[in-house]
Amino acid sequence: LAIWLGNLIIMISITCRQLINQPMYFFLRYLAISDLFYTSTVTPKLMTDLTMDWKVISYNNCMAQLFTTHLFGGIEVFILTGMAYDRYVAICKPLHYAIIMNKQMCNLILIASCAGGFLHSLGLFLLTILLPFCGPNEIDHYFCDVYTLLKLACTDTHKIGFLVIASSGLMGLAVFIVLMASYLLILYNVRAYSAERRRKALSTCSSHITVVILFFAPVIFIYIRPAITLPEDKVFTLFYTIIVPMLNPLIYTLRNTEMKNAIRRVWHNQRLLERNPVIGRSFIF
Repeated sequence: LAIWLGNLIIMISITCRQLINQPMYFFLRYLAISDLFYTSTVTPKLMTDLTMDWKVISYNNCMAQLFTTHLFGGIEVFILTGMAYDRYVAICKPLHYAIIMNKQMCNLILIASCAGGFLHSLGLFLLTILLPFCGPNEIDHYFCDVYTLLKLACTDTHKIGFLVIASSGLMGLAVFIVLMASYLLILYNVRAYSAERRRKALSTCSSHITVVILFFAPVIFIYIRPAITLPEDKVFTLFYTIIVPMLNPLIYTLRNTEMKNAIRRVWHNQRLLERNPVIGRSFIF
């Protein structure tokens, strides 16, 4: 409920206040959408299992969950990268910002994010679905992830494990390093700003850095090592599948004055319309 309510409020507020025309809020809106889809691939099944003693998922649903989880997780990774690039251009190249981050560039980054997430997910899906499974059929996790499924395969999975490390672990680490490098460049460039501009720039970037660390740290911990599972994996996985999508709206709202004002105005106007229905009516004479 917290995930859906928070992300829906962000989506509606950005759309109603026309903030979507600004690249930062354009990406934030689609980050909220990807959060909703991403967590919906895991949370409903988890909630159902918590109420039942016998927890079962079919093979087809397990493969579908594997594909969709990595699809929307991959899209989120690339959207976060696009948001970092937007902040880099805005702060380091402010005079060229409107030219570089135009509508076509934003749409291109969004399409590339979807394509990158799809290719990443498709690769892991094909690696897993071609494996022979002959029992046991019990996984020690709350959703179907690639490492837990590799443990069930009736064949040597060491080579596939290295491919998973390259596809998920190394990719996540490389993106994380690029993001941190971009923020170091931003910190270097804001030194010449006035105190007010520096405070505003750092306030905007600090929200993004917080989300990046909360999301990438557990992802790297799980996927950068060989194909083994640890008891702590379920706790770390909770961060990037449930906790981060729940905290994103709070992080971006509490640290962003423009976002807070947009939410306040949208929902204040909505209450006015409810109290005075005649305001929202149109009359034809």
